[in-house]
Amino acid sequence: MEGLSSAAIIPDTFQGTGNDITGQIGLIWQQAKAPLIVPLLKLMVIVCLGMSIMLFMERVYMGIVISFIKLFRRRPEKRYKWETMKEDVELGNEAYPMVLVQIPMYNEKEVYQLSIGAACGLSWPSDRIIIQVLDDSTDPTIKDLVELECMRWANKGINIKYEIRDNRNGYKAGALKEGMKHSYVKQCDYVAIFDADFQPEPDFLWRTVPFLVHNPEIALVQARWKFVNADECMMTRMQEMSLDYHFTVEQEVGSATYAFFGFNGTAGVWRISALNEAGGWKDRTTVEDMDLAVRASLKGWKFVYVGDLKVKNELPSTFKAYRYQQHRWSCGPANLFRKMATEIMRNKKVSVWKKLYVIYSFFFVRKIVAHLVTFIFYCVVLPATVLVPEVQVPKWGAVYIPSIITLLNAVGTPRSLHLLVFWILFENVMSLHRTKATFIGLLEAGRVNEWVVTEKLGDALKTKLGSKAPKKARIRIGERLHLLELVFGAYLFFCGCYDVAFGKNRYYIYLFLQSMAFFIAGFGYVGTFVPSS
Repeated sequence: MEGLSSAAIIPDTFQGTGNDITGQIGLIWQQAKAPLIVPLLKLMVIVCLGMSIMLFMERVYMGIVISFIKLFRRRPEKRYKWETMKEDVELGNEAYPMVLVQIPMYNEKEVYQLSIGAACGLSWPSDRIIIQVLDDSTDPTIKDLVELECMRWANKGINIKYEIRDNRNGYKAGALKEGMKHSYVKQCDYVAIFDADFQPEPDFLWRTVPFLVHNPEIALVQARWKFVNADECMMTRMQEMSLDYHFTVEQEVGSATYAFFGFNGTAGVWRISALNEAGGWKDRTTVEDMDLAVRASLKGWKFVYVGDLKVKNELPSTFKAYRYQQHRWSCGPANLFRKMATEIMRNKKVSVWKKLYVIYSFFFVRKIVAHLVTFIFYCVVLPATVLVPEVQVPKWGAVYIPSIITLLNAVGTPRSLHLLVFWILFENVMSLHRTKATFIGLLEAGRVNEWVVTEKLGDALKTKLGSKAPKKARIRIGERLHLLELVFGAYLFFCGCYDVAFGKNRYYIYLFLQSMAFFIAGFGYVGTFVPSS
Protein backbone atom coordinates (compact mmCIF):
# COMPACT_ATOMS: atom_id res chain seq x y z
CA MET A 1 0.00 0.00 0.00
CA GLU A 2 2.85 2.33 0.80
CA GLY A 3 4.27 1.92 -2.72
CA LEU A 4 0.86 2.58 -4.29
CA SER A 5 0.23 5.74 -2.28
CA SER A 6 3.69 7.08 -3.17
CA ALA A 7 3.12 6.29 -6.82
CA ALA A 8 -0.18 8.14 -6.81
CA ILE A 9 1.57 11.34 -5.83
CA ILE A 10 3.12 11.80 -9.25
CA PRO A 11 -0.04 12.35 -11.34
CA ASP A 12 -1.54 14.48 -8.57
CA THR A 13 1.43 16.80 -8.56
CA PHE A 14 1.31 17.07 -12.33
CA GLN A 15 -2.46 17.67 -12.53
CA GLY A 16 -2.73 19.89 -9.48
CA THR A 17 -1.67 22.93 -11.47
CA GLY A 18 -4.84 22.94 -13.50
CA ASN A 19 -2.81 23.07 -16.66
CA ASP A 20 -4.23 20.75 -19.35
CA ILE A 21 -0.83 20.00 -20.90
CA THR A 22 0.69 19.17 -17.53
CA GLY A 23 -2.31 17.01 -16.75
CA GLN A 24 -1.90 15.10 -20.01
CA ILE A 25 1.80 14.50 -19.24
CA GLY A 26 0.82 13.17 -15.83
CA LEU A 27 -1.77 10.86 -17.38
CA ILE A 28 0.71 9.52 -19.94
CA TRP A 29 3.27 8.98 -17.17
CA GLN A 30 0.76 7.07 -15.05
CA GLN A 31 -0.38 4.88 -17.96
CA ALA A 32 3.19 4.07 -19.08
CA LYS A 33 4.63 3.65 -15.62
CA ALA A 34 3.42 0.21 -14.53
CA PRO A 35 3.68 -1.69 -17.84
CA LEU A 36 6.83 -0.03 -19.24
CA ILE A 37 8.84 2.28 -16.98
CA VAL A 38 8.90 0.15 -13.82
CA PRO A 39 10.02 -3.11 -15.55
CA LEU A 40 12.60 -1.23 -17.65
CA LEU A 41 14.01 0.56 -14.61
CA LYS A 42 14.13 -2.70 -12.63
CA LEU A 43 16.06 -4.33 -15.48
CA MET A 44 18.49 -1.40 -15.61
CA VAL A 45 19.02 -1.64 -11.85
CA ILE A 46 19.86 -5.36 -12.16
CA VAL A 47 22.28 -4.72 -15.04
CA CYS A 48 23.94 -1.82 -13.20
CA LEU A 49 24.29 -3.86 -10.00
CA GLY A 50 25.90 -6.63 -12.05
CA MET A 51 28.38 -4.15 -13.54
CA SER A 52 29.05 -2.70 -10.09
CA ILE A 53 29.93 -6.16 -8.79
CA MET A 54 32.28 -6.70 -11.75
CA LEU A 55 34.04 -3.41 -11.05
CA PHE A 56 34.09 -4.12 -7.32
CA MET A 57 35.71 -7.55 -7.82
CA GLU A 58 38.25 -6.01 -10.18
CA ARG A 59 39.21 -3.32 -7.67
CA VAL A 60 39.44 -5.83 -4.80
CA TYR A 61 41.63 -8.15 -6.91
CA MET A 62 43.87 -5.20 -7.78
CA GLY A 63 44.04 -4.19 -4.13
CA ILE A 64 45.04 -7.68 -2.98
CA VAL A 65 47.73 -8.07 -5.64
CA ILE A 66 49.25 -4.62 -5.09
CA SER A 67 49.34 -5.32 -1.34
CA PHE A 68 51.42 -8.46 -1.96
CA ILE A 69 53.66 -6.56 -4.37
CA LYS A 70 54.37 -3.88 -1.78
CA LEU A 71 54.67 -6.41 1.07
CA PHE A 72 57.21 -8.62 -0.71
CA ARG A 73 58.81 -5.72 -2.64
CA ARG A 74 58.55 -7.38 -6.05
CA ARG A 75 60.56 -4.74 -7.88
CA PRO A 76 61.25 -5.26 -11.62
CA GLU A 77 64.98 -5.62 -10.89
CA LYS A 78 64.18 -8.71 -8.80
CA ARG A 79 61.98 -10.34 -11.44
CA TYR A 80 64.22 -9.64 -14.41
CA LYS A 81 67.96 -9.47 -14.91
CA TRP A 82 69.22 -5.92 -14.58
CA GLU A 83 72.87 -4.86 -14.56
CA THR A 84 74.43 -1.46 -15.00
CA MET A 85 75.79 -0.92 -18.50
CA LYS A 86 79.59 -1.09 -18.32
CA GLU A 87 82.31 0.17 -20.60
CA ASP A 88 84.25 -2.32 -22.68
CA VAL A 89 87.91 -1.39 -23.20
CA GLU A 90 88.17 -3.27 -26.49
CA LEU A 91 84.82 -2.32 -28.00
CA GLY A 92 84.60 1.18 -26.57
CA ASN A 93 81.21 2.80 -27.21
CA GLU A 94 80.31 -0.07 -29.55
CA ALA A 95 79.39 -2.02 -26.42
CA TYR A 96 76.37 0.24 -25.96
CA PRO A 97 73.26 -0.38 -28.07
CA MET A 98 72.14 2.28 -30.54
CA VAL A 99 69.08 4.16 -29.27
CA LEU A 100 66.64 6.24 -31.27
CA VAL A 101 64.66 8.90 -29.36
CA GLN A 102 61.45 10.02 -31.08
CA ILE A 103 59.60 13.24 -30.19
CA PRO A 104 56.34 13.63 -32.15
CA MET A 105 55.11 17.24 -32.27
CA TYR A 106 52.19 19.26 -33.57
CA ASN A 107 52.20 23.04 -33.10
CA GLU A 108 53.85 22.71 -29.69
CA LYS A 109 54.89 26.34 -29.30
CA GLU A 110 54.78 26.34 -25.50
CA VAL A 111 56.73 23.15 -24.77
CA TYR A 112 58.97 22.28 -27.74
CA GLN A 113 62.11 23.72 -26.13
CA LEU A 114 61.56 21.78 -22.89
CA SER A 115 61.06 18.43 -24.61
CA ILE A 116 63.91 18.80 -27.11
CA GLY A 117 66.22 20.06 -24.39
CA ALA A 118 65.37 17.14 -22.09
CA ALA A 119 65.90 14.59 -24.87
CA CYS A 120 69.21 16.14 -25.87
CA GLY A 121 70.23 16.08 -22.20
CA LEU A 122 69.87 12.30 -21.92
CA SER A 123 73.06 10.73 -20.61
CA TRP A 124 74.20 8.18 -23.21
CA PRO A 125 77.28 7.90 -25.43
CA SER A 126 76.82 10.66 -28.00
CA ASP A 127 77.65 8.43 -30.96
CA ARG A 128 75.11 5.78 -29.83
CA ILE A 129 72.00 7.95 -29.72
CA ILE A 130 69.90 9.72 -32.35
CA ILE A 131 67.29 12.33 -31.42
CA GLN A 132 64.49 12.42 -33.97
CA VAL A 133 62.04 15.34 -33.87
CA LEU A 134 58.93 14.45 -35.90
CA ASP A 135 57.27 17.79 -36.55
CA ASP A 136 53.74 17.71 -37.98
CA SER A 137 53.16 21.39 -37.23
CA THR A 138 50.89 23.30 -39.62
CA ASP A 139 51.95 26.72 -38.33
CA PRO A 140 54.98 27.88 -40.38
CA THR A 141 56.23 30.08 -37.53
CA ILE A 142 56.26 27.19 -35.07
CA LYS A 143 57.94 24.91 -37.63
CA ASP A 144 60.71 27.47 -38.05
CA LEU A 145 61.16 27.74 -34.28
CA VAL A 146 61.38 23.96 -33.83
CA GLU A 147 63.85 23.64 -36.70
CA LEU A 148 66.01 26.42 -35.25
CA GLU A 149 66.00 24.67 -31.88
CA CYS A 150 67.14 21.44 -33.53
CA MET A 151 69.92 23.29 -35.37
CA ARG A 152 71.01 24.89 -32.09
CA TRP A 153 71.46 21.48 -30.48
CA ALA A 154 73.10 20.08 -33.61
CA ASN A 155 75.71 22.84 -33.39
CA LYS A 156 76.48 21.60 -29.87
CA GLY A 157 77.37 18.19 -31.26
CA ILE A 158 74.06 16.41 -30.63
CA ASN A 159 73.01 13.88 -33.28
CA ILE A 160 69.54 15.33 -33.87
CA LYS A 161 67.33 14.94 -36.93
CA TYR A 162 64.48 17.29 -37.80
CA GLU A 163 61.90 15.39 -39.86
CA ILE A 164 58.71 16.70 -41.46
CA ARG A 165 56.19 15.25 -43.91
CA ASP A 166 53.74 16.82 -46.35
CA ASN A 167 50.59 15.45 -44.66
CA ARG A 168 49.22 14.44 -41.25
CA ASN A 169 47.86 11.05 -42.27
CA GLY A 170 47.51 8.79 -39.26
CA TYR A 171 48.30 11.68 -36.88
CA LYS A 172 50.79 10.57 -34.22
CA ALA A 173 50.85 6.94 -35.38
CA GLY A 174 51.52 8.10 -38.93
CA ALA A 175 54.36 10.37 -37.81
CA LEU A 176 56.01 7.59 -35.76
CA LYS A 177 55.60 5.10 -38.60
CA GLU A 178 57.12 7.53 -41.09
CA GLY A 179 59.98 8.23 -38.69
CA MET A 180 60.91 4.55 -38.58
CA LYS A 181 61.40 4.47 -42.37
CA HIS A 182 64.55 6.63 -42.42
CA SER A 183 67.75 4.78 -43.33
CA TYR A 184 69.64 5.73 -40.16
CA VAL A 185 66.98 3.98 -38.02
CA LYS A 186 68.18 0.59 -39.32
CA GLN A 187 71.28 0.82 -37.14
CA CYS A 188 69.18 1.35 -33.96
CA ASP A 189 68.24 -1.42 -31.53
CA TYR A 190 65.75 0.44 -29.35
CA VAL A 191 63.44 3.42 -29.64
CA ALA A 192 62.43 5.70 -26.76
CA ILE A 193 59.29 7.80 -27.28
CA PHE A 194 58.42 11.06 -25.54
CA ASP A 195 55.43 13.28 -26.26
CA ALA A 196 56.13 16.98 -26.66
CA ASP A 197 55.46 17.89 -23.02
CA PHE A 198 57.56 15.07 -21.50
CA GLN A 199 60.90 15.79 -19.88
CA PRO A 200 62.92 12.66 -19.00
CA GLU A 201 65.71 12.83 -16.45
CA PRO A 202 69.27 12.39 -17.81
CA ASP A 203 69.57 8.84 -16.41
CA PHE A 204 66.37 7.59 -18.11
CA LEU A 205 68.15 5.34 -20.64
CA TRP A 206 70.61 3.98 -18.07
CA ARG A 207 67.66 2.77 -15.99
CA THR A 208 65.53 1.32 -18.81
CA VAL A 209 67.79 -0.03 -21.56
CA PRO A 210 69.49 -2.69 -19.33
CA PHE A 211 66.14 -4.51 -19.03
CA LEU A 212 66.03 -4.85 -22.81
CA VAL A 213 69.72 -5.74 -23.16
CA HIS A 214 69.72 -8.54 -20.55
CA ASN A 215 66.20 -9.94 -21.17
CA PRO A 216 65.58 -10.83 -24.83
CA GLU A 217 61.90 -11.65 -24.12
CA ILE A 218 61.11 -8.06 -23.08
CA ALA A 219 59.70 -5.72 -25.74
CA LEU A 220 58.78 -2.63 -23.72
CA VAL A 221 59.96 -0.80 -20.62
CA GLN A 222 57.39 1.72 -19.42
CA ALA A 223 58.08 4.52 -16.92
CA ARG A 224 55.61 6.37 -14.74
CA TRP A 225 54.35 9.90 -15.35
CA LYS A 226 55.02 12.74 -12.92
CA PHE A 227 52.74 15.75 -13.23
CA VAL A 228 54.42 19.14 -13.01
CA ASN A 229 51.15 21.11 -12.85
CA ALA A 230 49.03 18.87 -10.59
CA ASP A 231 48.49 21.78 -8.18
CA GLU A 232 47.49 24.27 -10.87
CA CYS A 233 43.74 23.96 -10.26
CA MET A 234 41.14 21.60 -8.81
CA MET A 235 40.68 19.85 -12.16
CA THR A 236 44.36 18.89 -12.39
CA ARG A 237 44.21 17.55 -8.82
CA MET A 238 41.28 15.34 -9.84
CA GLN A 239 43.19 14.09 -12.88
CA GLU A 240 46.18 13.29 -10.70
CA MET A 241 44.01 11.10 -8.47
CA SER A 242 42.65 9.10 -11.41
CA LEU A 243 46.00 8.69 -13.17
CA ASP A 244 47.91 7.87 -9.99
CA TYR A 245 45.63 4.86 -9.47
CA HIS A 246 46.33 3.80 -13.05
CA PHE A 247 50.10 4.01 -12.57
CA THR A 248 50.34 2.91 -8.94
CA VAL A 249 47.96 -0.04 -9.18
CA GLU A 250 46.81 -1.04 -12.68
CA GLN A 251 50.17 -0.83 -14.44
CA GLU A 252 52.03 -2.34 -11.49
CA VAL A 253 49.66 -5.31 -11.20
CA GLY A 254 49.73 -6.02 -14.94
CA SER A 255 53.53 -6.02 -14.94
CA ALA A 256 54.06 -7.94 -11.70
CA THR A 257 51.66 -10.75 -12.64
CA TYR A 258 53.19 -11.10 -16.13
CA ALA A 259 49.68 -10.51 -17.46
CA PHE A 260 49.40 -7.36 -19.57
CA PHE A 261 49.44 -3.59 -19.34
CA GLY A 262 49.07 -1.05 -22.08
CA PHE A 263 51.79 1.18 -23.44
CA ASN A 264 51.02 4.77 -22.43
CA GLY A 265 52.21 6.17 -25.73
CA THR A 266 55.15 8.00 -24.21
CA ALA A 267 57.91 7.67 -21.57
CA GLY A 268 58.69 4.15 -22.75
CA VAL A 269 61.42 2.28 -24.64
CA TRP A 270 60.61 -0.34 -27.28
CA ARG A 271 62.76 -3.09 -28.76
CA ILE A 272 62.56 -2.20 -32.44
CA SER A 273 62.53 -5.84 -33.58
CA ALA A 274 59.49 -6.48 -31.35
CA LEU A 275 57.76 -3.36 -32.65
CA ASN A 276 58.31 -4.53 -36.22
CA GLU A 277 57.24 -8.11 -35.49
CA ALA A 278 53.98 -6.81 -34.04
CA GLY A 279 53.25 -5.01 -37.31
CA GLY A 280 54.52 -1.54 -36.49
CA TRP A 281 52.37 1.52 -35.91
CA LYS A 282 48.75 1.46 -37.10
CA ASP A 283 46.31 4.35 -37.24
CA ARG A 284 43.06 2.35 -37.20
CA THR A 285 42.10 3.75 -33.76
CA THR A 286 42.96 6.82 -31.69
CA VAL A 287 44.93 4.64 -29.24
CA GLU A 288 47.79 3.56 -31.47
CA ASP A 289 49.94 2.91 -28.38
CA MET A 290 47.47 0.42 -26.88
CA ASP A 291 46.96 -1.19 -30.29
CA LEU A 292 50.70 -1.83 -30.63
CA ALA A 293 50.96 -3.16 -27.06
CA VAL A 294 48.13 -5.65 -27.56
CA ARG A 295 49.58 -6.92 -30.85
CA ALA A 296 53.07 -7.29 -29.36
CA SER A 297 51.63 -9.10 -26.34
CA LEU A 298 49.82 -11.55 -28.61
CA LYS A 299 53.19 -12.35 -30.19
CA GLY A 300 54.41 -13.49 -26.77
CA TRP A 301 56.48 -10.42 -25.86
CA LYS A 302 56.69 -9.26 -22.23
CA PHE A 303 56.51 -5.74 -20.82
CA VAL A 304 58.13 -4.22 -17.73
CA TYR A 305 56.75 -1.32 -15.74
CA VAL A 306 59.29 0.65 -13.69
CA GLY A 307 57.13 2.56 -11.22
CA ASP A 308 59.95 4.38 -9.43
CA LEU A 309 61.21 5.92 -12.67
CA LYS A 310 59.17 9.08 -13.22
CA VAL A 311 59.06 11.35 -16.25
CA LYS A 312 57.78 14.90 -15.85
CA ASN A 313 54.86 15.97 -18.01
CA GLU A 314 51.87 18.31 -18.09
CA LEU A 315 48.22 17.57 -17.39
CA PRO A 316 45.60 19.32 -19.56
CA SER A 317 44.43 22.25 -17.44
CA THR A 318 41.60 23.61 -19.58
CA PHE A 319 38.24 21.83 -19.57
CA LYS A 320 38.07 21.85 -23.35
CA ALA A 321 41.44 20.13 -23.71
CA TYR A 322 40.56 17.57 -21.03
CA ARG A 323 37.23 16.71 -22.66
CA TYR A 324 38.94 16.08 -26.01
CA GLN A 325 41.58 13.93 -24.34
CA GLN A 326 39.00 11.87 -22.45
CA HIS A 327 36.98 11.35 -25.62
CA ARG A 328 40.06 9.92 -27.32
CA TRP A 329 41.06 7.81 -24.32
CA SER A 330 37.53 6.36 -23.97
CA CYS A 331 36.52 5.97 -27.60
CA GLY A 332 39.84 4.45 -28.74
CA PRO A 333 39.96 1.46 -26.34
CA ALA A 334 36.30 0.60 -26.98
CA ASN A 335 36.91 0.69 -30.73
CA LEU A 336 40.10 -1.37 -30.38
CA PHE A 337 38.18 -3.93 -28.29
CA ARG A 338 35.63 -4.20 -31.09
CA LYS A 339 38.39 -4.74 -33.65
CA MET A 340 40.58 -7.17 -31.68
CA ALA A 341 38.33 -9.23 -29.37
CA THR A 342 38.05 -12.12 -31.82
CA GLU A 343 41.75 -12.00 -32.70
CA ILE A 344 42.68 -12.15 -29.01
CA MET A 345 40.39 -15.15 -28.37
CA ARG A 346 41.79 -17.09 -31.36
CA ASN A 347 45.42 -16.40 -30.48
CA LYS A 348 47.45 -19.53 -29.66
CA LYS A 349 50.76 -17.98 -28.58
CA VAL A 350 49.62 -16.73 -25.17
CA SER A 351 48.00 -18.51 -22.23
CA VAL A 352 44.26 -18.65 -21.58
CA TRP A 353 44.86 -16.64 -18.39
CA LYS A 354 46.50 -13.84 -20.33
CA LYS A 355 43.74 -13.77 -22.96
CA LEU A 356 41.10 -13.69 -20.22
CA TYR A 357 42.96 -10.90 -18.43
CA VAL A 358 43.20 -8.77 -21.59
CA ILE A 359 39.61 -9.30 -22.77
CA TYR A 360 37.75 -9.25 -19.47
CA SER A 361 39.86 -7.26 -17.02
CA PHE A 362 41.82 -4.85 -19.20
CA PHE A 363 39.23 -4.08 -21.87
CA PHE A 364 35.71 -5.02 -20.73
CA VAL A 365 35.75 -4.04 -17.05
CA ARG A 366 38.23 -1.13 -17.06
CA LYS A 367 37.58 0.42 -20.47
CA ILE A 368 33.84 -0.20 -20.87
CA VAL A 369 32.03 -1.25 -17.68
CA ALA A 370 33.79 1.35 -15.49
CA HIS A 371 32.53 4.21 -17.69
CA LEU A 372 29.02 2.84 -18.23
CA VAL A 373 28.23 2.01 -14.61
CA THR A 374 29.55 5.34 -13.32
CA PHE A 375 27.27 7.35 -15.57
CA ILE A 376 24.23 5.14 -16.17
CA PHE A 377 23.89 3.94 -12.57
CA TYR A 378 24.84 6.99 -10.52
CA CYS A 379 23.65 9.76 -12.87
CA VAL A 380 20.60 8.19 -14.56
CA VAL A 381 19.18 5.08 -12.87
CA LEU A 382 19.70 5.91 -9.18
CA PRO A 383 18.10 9.39 -9.53
CA ALA A 384 15.23 7.86 -11.54
CA THR A 385 14.33 5.52 -8.66
CA VAL A 386 13.37 8.64 -6.70
CA LEU A 387 10.61 9.27 -9.25
CA VAL A 388 9.61 5.60 -9.37
CA PRO A 389 9.45 4.40 -5.75
CA GLU A 390 8.33 0.93 -6.86
CA VAL A 391 11.95 0.31 -7.87
CA GLN A 392 14.40 -0.01 -4.99
CA VAL A 393 18.19 -0.18 -5.06
CA PRO A 394 19.69 -2.26 -2.24
CA LYS A 395 21.88 -0.31 0.16
CA TRP A 396 24.92 -2.47 -0.66
CA GLY A 397 24.64 -1.42 -4.30
CA ALA A 398 23.86 2.23 -3.69
CA VAL A 399 26.26 2.91 -0.81
CA TYR A 400 28.64 0.17 0.28
CA ILE A 401 30.11 -1.00 -3.05
CA PRO A 402 30.61 2.55 -4.42
CA SER A 403 32.27 3.59 -1.15
CA ILE A 404 34.73 0.69 -1.21
CA ILE A 405 35.53 1.23 -4.89
CA THR A 406 36.15 4.92 -4.20
CA LEU A 407 38.46 4.21 -1.27
CA LEU A 408 40.42 1.64 -3.29
CA ASN A 409 40.82 4.20 -6.08
CA ALA A 410 42.10 6.78 -3.62
CA VAL A 411 45.12 4.76 -2.45
CA GLY A 412 47.19 6.04 -5.37
CA THR A 413 47.13 9.64 -4.13
CA PRO A 414 47.12 9.75 -0.31
CA ARG A 415 47.75 13.51 -0.30
CA SER A 416 44.34 14.10 -1.87
CA LEU A 417 42.18 11.95 0.42
CA HIS A 418 40.43 15.08 1.69
CA LEU A 419 39.27 15.78 -1.88
CA LEU A 420 37.49 12.45 -2.32
CA VAL A 421 33.99 13.95 -2.47
CA PHE A 422 35.05 16.44 -5.15
CA TRP A 423 36.77 13.65 -7.07
CA ILE A 424 33.61 11.52 -7.05
CA LEU A 425 31.46 14.39 -8.31
CA PHE A 426 33.98 15.36 -11.00
CA GLU A 427 34.43 11.77 -12.20
CA ASN A 428 30.66 11.38 -12.48
CA VAL A 429 30.49 14.51 -14.64
CA MET A 430 33.28 13.24 -16.89
CA SER A 431 31.61 9.81 -17.10
CA LEU A 432 28.97 11.48 -19.29
CA HIS A 433 31.58 12.12 -21.99
CA ARG A 434 33.39 8.82 -21.43
CA THR A 435 30.15 6.85 -21.81
CA LYS A 436 29.23 8.72 -24.97
CA ALA A 437 32.73 8.13 -26.37
CA THR A 438 32.60 4.44 -25.38
CA PHE A 439 29.39 3.90 -27.35
CA ILE A 440 30.86 5.78 -30.33
CA GLY A 441 33.87 3.44 -30.22
CA LEU A 442 31.83 0.25 -29.84
CA LEU A 443 29.42 1.22 -32.62
CA GLU A 444 32.21 2.76 -34.74
CA ALA A 445 30.12 5.84 -35.38
CA GLY A 446 30.49 9.60 -35.68
CA ARG A 447 33.67 10.91 -34.09
CA VAL A 448 35.29 7.47 -33.72
CA ASN A 449 38.57 8.56 -35.35
CA GLU A 450 38.55 12.17 -34.21
CA TRP A 451 42.00 13.24 -33.04
CA VAL A 452 42.45 16.62 -31.36
CA VAL A 453 45.94 17.17 -29.98
CA THR A 454 45.79 17.94 -26.25
CA GLU A 455 46.66 21.60 -25.73
CA LYS A 456 49.71 22.23 -23.53
CA LEU A 457 50.16 25.56 -21.81
CA GLY A 458 53.72 25.21 -20.55
CA ASP A 459 54.68 28.57 -19.05
CA ALA A 460 52.30 30.50 -21.30
CA LEU A 461 49.70 31.01 -18.59
CA LYS A 462 52.28 32.23 -16.07
CA THR A 463 53.60 34.67 -18.64
CA LYS A 464 50.14 36.07 -19.37
CA LEU A 465 49.05 36.31 -15.75
CA GLY A 466 52.43 37.59 -14.62
CA SER A 467 52.38 40.72 -16.76
CA LYS A 468 52.16 44.01 -14.92
CA ALA A 469 48.82 45.12 -16.30
CA PRO A 470 46.88 42.13 -17.61
CA LYS A 471 43.83 43.00 -19.64
CA LYS A 472 40.47 41.83 -18.47
CA ALA A 473 39.71 38.48 -20.07
CA ARG A 474 36.91 38.43 -22.60
CA ILE A 475 34.55 35.55 -21.98
CA ARG A 476 32.37 34.35 -24.81
CA ILE A 477 29.24 32.72 -23.45
CA GLY A 478 29.08 30.20 -26.30
CA GLU A 479 32.56 28.95 -25.49
CA ARG A 480 31.78 28.45 -21.80
CA LEU A 481 28.34 26.79 -21.94
CA HIS A 482 28.08 23.00 -22.24
CA LEU A 483 24.51 21.94 -22.93
CA LEU A 484 24.74 18.26 -22.00
CA GLU A 485 26.10 19.04 -18.54
CA LEU A 486 23.36 21.64 -17.98
CA VAL A 487 20.63 19.19 -19.02
CA PHE A 488 21.83 16.51 -16.61
CA GLY A 489 22.34 19.10 -13.91
CA ALA A 490 18.67 20.12 -14.28
CA TYR A 491 17.55 16.45 -14.25
CA LEU A 492 19.46 15.70 -11.05
CA PHE A 493 18.25 18.92 -9.42
CA PHE A 494 14.64 18.03 -10.23
CA CYS A 495 15.13 14.51 -8.81
CA GLY A 496 16.65 16.04 -5.67
CA CYS A 497 13.70 18.42 -5.20
CA TYR A 498 11.25 15.57 -5.73
CA ASP A 499 13.11 13.44 -3.17
CA VAL A 500 12.87 16.25 -0.61
CA ALA A 501 9.13 16.70 -1.23
CA PHE A 502 7.89 13.13 -1.69
CA GLY A 503 10.74 10.63 -1.57
CA LYS A 504 11.95 8.40 1.23
CA ASN A 505 15.35 7.42 -0.20
CA ARG A 506 17.15 10.46 1.15
CA TYR A 507 19.30 10.65 -1.96
CA TYR A 508 18.71 14.39 -2.18
CA ILE A 509 22.03 15.38 -0.58
CA TYR A 510 23.94 13.44 -3.24
CA LEU A 511 21.57 14.61 -6.01
CA PHE A 512 21.97 18.30 -5.13
CA LEU A 513 25.76 18.02 -4.87
CA GLN A 514 25.99 16.14 -8.16
CA SER A 515 23.68 18.58 -9.91
CA MET A 516 25.89 21.44 -8.70
CA ALA A 517 28.93 19.67 -10.18
CA PHE A 518 27.14 19.34 -13.53
CA PHE A 519 26.06 22.99 -13.43
CA ILE A 520 29.60 24.17 -12.60
CA ALA A 521 30.96 22.17 -15.55
CA GLY A 522 28.03 23.24 -17.74
CA PHE A 523 28.75 26.91 -17.16
CA GLY A 524 32.45 26.37 -17.85
CA TYR A 525 33.82 27.01 -14.37
CA VAL A 526 36.14 24.02 -14.46
CA GLY A 527 39.88 24.03 -15.01
CA THR A 528 42.13 26.92 -15.90
CA PHE A 529 40.78 29.80 -17.92
CA VAL A 530 43.35 31.19 -20.36
CA PRO A 531 42.99 34.90 -21.12
CA SER A 532 42.67 35.64 -24.82
CA SER A 533 45.11 38.51 -24.57
